[in-house]
Amino acid sequence: MDDSIRVMLVDDHAIVREGYRRLLEKEGGIDVVAEAGDGVAAYRLYKETSPDVAIMDISMPGRGGIDVIRQIRQWDPHARILVFSMHANSSYALQAFRAGAKGYMTKSSAPELLAGAVRNVARNRSALCPEISAALAATRLEEEASALESLSPREFEVLRMLLDAKSTEEVASALNLTAKTVANYHYAVKSKLGVSSDIDLVYYCMRYGVVSPLAEINPA
Repeated sequence: MDDSIRVMLVDDHAIVREGYRRLLEKEGGIDVVAEAGDGVAAYRLYKETSPDVAIMDISMPGRGGIDVIRQIRQWDPHARILVFSMHANSSYALQAFRAGAKGYMTKSSAPELLAGAVRNVARNRSALCPEISAALAATRLEEEASALESLSPREFEVLRMLLDAKSTEEVASALNLTAKTVANYHYAVKSKLGVSSDIDLVYYCMRYGVVSPLAEINPA
């Protein structure tokens, strides 16, 4: 009987997926059974293949990873999802866990940590790289950061897409929402973070590392 861990890879860069595949399959006992380059394909392939572990990027074109995690967990409450992201910010990790992820690793993590994280998540255990563990510990020491933690996964996903210069209409299309609903989320995010304008929203997110200094928000 084959006891290999069946893995689905989700990343919008094919070369990154190929690197993950080679790294994991070299370890032995891990088989990559599906690959997806966007959120829509990830959800479809998850339902088709039912992998033991889904390795999910957060920042992808269209529907982002956090929203896909939430969607998959609604379809399969026992889904085991490991986020592998370039974002080393505690806010992203908290939102991923809130959406239903079991682990969070940064792409700067040592390669040998990925296979161990996959095995932990397959056993329904949590997996955190040292970088995220330290970031989460530091977040607990900053009271103001709790405002970002108060955002729901959907609010955070709308915020992420707006910070990625997506228009209200583009966000609505990607998340299957109306433009009015997106505008309501946009307003709710600003209210929770205590900012009144999109410029203030960008500065706030820069302060807490949610967006790089060069990113710009696309006003609604």
